Order: sequence, then C-alpha cells, then structure tokens
Amino acid sequence: MSKSDDFSKVLSRADVIVLAFGAMIGWGWVVLSGDWISKAGSIGSMIAFFIGGIMVMFVGLVYSELTTALPKTGGAHHFAQAAFGSRAAFVVSWSILLGYVSVVAFEAVALPTVIEYIFPNYQVGYMWTIAGWDVYFSWVAVGMVGSIIVTWINFIGVKQAAVLQLILTVLLAVVGLSLIFGSAIGGEVKNMDPLFTGGMAGLMGVMIMTPFMFVGFDVIPQMAEEMNIPKKTVGKVLILSVALAVLWYILIILGVSLSLNEGQLKVASLPTADAMGAVFGSAVFSKILILGGIAGILTSWNAFIIGGSRVMYAMAQDGMLPKWFGQIHPKYKTPKNAILVIGLLATFCPLLGRPALVWLVDAGGLSIVIAYFIVSVSFVILRKTQPELQRPFQAGKSNIVGILASILSIGFIVLYMPGMPASLIWPYEWVLFGAWWIVGLIFFSRIPKMKSIDISTTTFKE
Repeated sequence: MSKSDDFSKVLSRADVIVLAFGAMIGWGWVVLSGDWISKAGSIGSMIAFFIGGIMVMFVGLVYSELTTALPKTGGAHHFAQAAFGSRAAFVVSWSILLGYVSVVAFEAVALPTVIEYIFPNYQVGYMWTIAGWDVYFSWVAVGMVGSIIVTWINFIGVKQAAVLQLILTVLLAVVGLSLIFGSAIGGEVKNMDPLFTGGMAGLMGVMIMTPFMFVGFDVIPQMAEEMNIPKKTVGKVLILSVALAVLWYILIILGVSLSLNEGQLKVASLPTADAMGAVFGSAVFSKILILGGIAGILTSWNAFIIGGSRVMYAMAQDGMLPKWFGQIHPKYKTPKNAILVIGLLATFCPLLGRPALVWLVDAGGLSIVIAYFIVSVSFVILRKTQPELQRPFQAGKSNIVGILASILSIGFIVLYMPGMPASLIWPYEWVLFGAWWIVGLIFFSRIPKMKSIDISTTTFKE
C-alpha cells in the first residue's frame, strides 16, 4: 500500500483543472474533426459528442464521489479493490493503463503529423511502409525527441509538469476560442450541409471515438495524494473539467462546419487548421492554430504520463506488477521507473507511422470504457456494502447515477464488438487490444484471490 509521504502534495486547484482539461482536449480536435463531420454530418457529429458527453458526465459523477471517499494514488484501482477485491482492481487498472498508454503513444505519432503540416517537405530517410503509409526517419525522429522531452519533464517532478500544463492549456484555449468566435462571425450556415449523413452507422462511428477524446478527467484520481485541495472541491473540479471538454468539442465541430463546406473538408489535411485559415482569410492563421494543436498534444501527453505512471505505481504497491514499477525517486518524488517505461513505449510508437493514430484511438477507447463500467459498478456496490464510508462529495442520494453510468458504459462497449457498424478493425485494432490482454493474463494469474484495501486513511486536507 502506498505511504502518504511517497508523493509531494503540491497540486493546487488550478493545477488539477488544467491537467484534466488539457488531458481531455489533446490533439484530436485538430486532426479528426473532418472525419467526425464526414461520418455523421455537422449536427450528427455534435449529437454523437453530446451523447458521449452524457455517458462521461455520469461516469465523472461516479469518479467524483469515489475519489473523495478513497483519495489514494491509483484512483480506480482502489475503487475496484474496495468493491470486489484485487483481481477486479487489476482488470480495471490494466484497462485504464492501455487507454493511457495509447493516448501517450497517440501523441508521439501526432506530433510529427503536425510538423508535417507546417513543413510539408521535411520527410527524408525512407524506412518502410505500414498499411499503405510510408515511414520516414525524419518523421520518426520528431516523435521520438518529443517523447524524450515530455518524459524527462515528468521525471523531474509533478509540479514542473503542472506548470508546463498551465502554460500550454492557456495557449490551447486562446487559439481554439479564436476559431470558435471567428467562425461565428465569418462562417456561413450553408457550409454545415449535410447536417446528417451515414445514418446510425455514421453516428455510432463518431460515438466510439468519444471515450478516447474525453478520457482525461480520470487522471485526477490517479494524483489523489499529490493534491493540496479540500476533498469536496475535488469532485466539483472533476465535473467542471468534463463539462468544459464536452462544450469544447461541440463548439469546435460547429466552428469547422461553419467555416468549410463539404468539398473543402474532403481535401483538407487538417480540417480545423484549414477552417481557421478560411475564417480569417490567411494561411498564417492556419499555422497559428497548429500552435494550439501542438499545445494540445503536449497537454494530453503530459497528463497521461502522470496518470499512467501512477496507475503502475499503485499496481506495483499491491504486488500486481513487479515492485520495480513502484519505486519513487528520492529527490523528485515521482514514480521514476513507471514514467520511464511509458515514455519508452511512446518513443518507439512513431515507428508504426500515421495509421497507428486510428488504431490507438479505437483499441484504447474500448479499454477505457471497460474500466468505466467496472468503476460504475464499484460505485453501486460500495453504496450498499460500505454506506458508512465518508463521502465528502455525493453523486445524489440514490444509486441512479451509478446504474445509469453502468448501462451507458455497456452500451458503448457493445458498439466496439464484431458485427456492429463501428466495430474494431481486424486485424490491427483487435490484435493490439488482444496482445495487451495476453500480457495482462500473465500478471493476472499471479494475483491472490482477495486483497482488501485500507480505506481508513485520507490524504486531502480538510
């Protein structure tokens, strides 16, 4: 079990908000907005994100209550352990870990994609072709160098990472809001046609991406022992970050839809950047939006190294992973080995090329929703088995929030299954998902059947 002095309690309320919001925004709003609109139409894609946002909001309420009741590094790991025991804790943690690692790897692939937009002829040193996409050494090198830098910032301390997050999130917000307000003034409603396209298949195709886009609020519970804020405030901050992210994605889709017509969207390499240029009548503004995109890459990248390393730390502390992953740096107070392993995985991911973007989004999304389902059920179980547990933030008097979160999570899991219009792609996405769980089974088989969690201690200030 983790000790209260393992981590430095240095994160303020502002730190927590920007870490969560920055994690949820990332880079997807720049590179994938055109795909969303093409699949479901302008209004259809906004509805898909609204539905996804409802699911995430209910799950966010569940997380808010459980985080204030069990404020321990690892978050969901301890929620499931308190409700079901160590094996359930492993499943939820391993699921979250794939989601987090996939986001970190996604950003390592996204960074050279952004640079390609600014410097279209920088690719040299052909290496190989994957899924019809040529991989070049210069492209890979950009992703690798970026990964090494972000990993190092996280290695030397969470406060340093939080300061970086604040600066980048402000830049991200200013650029994104410029597009939103610019499109409201200079955009045209006729550009939004078609409002709907693709039918239910199109709607579901966008919906399965939303868990991956919204993942990030659950980074907050992973940092429970590093926050220096009142318990009740944690729940409010978590819900606020989710609401802001839902609003952000819907407004970005609206902004792009108003700025580019259907024909322009089809030929746009980065639709959101092209929309910014179209609204302000200059390609310079497209480059400015790319700066916001780079900020989004780094905020998400940064937050998920923090979250993923804390999950690995919690698993190692409970004997589910080798103790080596749970070692804390004596000076920097960070889980040094866990950070280095996640950073190493991300550093090699650019070798897969750009096709890895979609594979990681979908495979990571399924894993994340599985974790949401287990946490939601844990909420319901703990309400019944441990009613005396102190809950500074309560998600309602009844279990309805947890029940609805569980039902919505199941609905999203079904969308990924074979036979559904939006199922994972064979073989790439299923192989990625399956390989992760084959490795997980090796660790799972070594876990004792039951292992209780000590819920008597708290680490937030009152």
